[in-house]
Amino acid sequence: MKKLIILAILACVITAFAFAAENFTVQNVSGRVERESGGQRVEVKAGDTLGAETVIHTGVTATLTLKDGEGKSFTVNAARTGKVAELTKAAAGVRIGGNVAKTDTGTVSRTTAQVGTASARASDQAGEDNIALE
Repeated sequence: MKKLIILAILACVITAFAFAAENFTVQNVSGRVERESGGQRVEVKAGDTLGAETVIHTGVTATLTLKDGEGKSFTVNAARTGKVAELTKAAAGVRIGGNVAKTDTGTVSRTTAQVGTASARASDQAGEDNIALE
């Protein structure tokens, strides 16, 4: 029984070190990006290595591209503050903001510069069905 408890504790310690040892390499920095070090903020540069628990701050127009040990890339967007592990986890989900690169409205007369609204799509649909009201 004691051996089982010791093995369980050892497995937990190894897992904790594996998570704490995760490092990220800075691939690209655009704008003002800083990390906390000794109570002060230090500028982050391409090639730097950041730990998972490192707190970073991205400026209003800044972006930061990181690569983990497995080769996966993560982008941290502007105006974000937090630990690298949390920000890279959030980056894998839904990204709020951004630009529409291409739209498909399904109509020949529209271009990508004219993004349709719900009311415009509804009026297009009503015109195509030729519904006669009595």
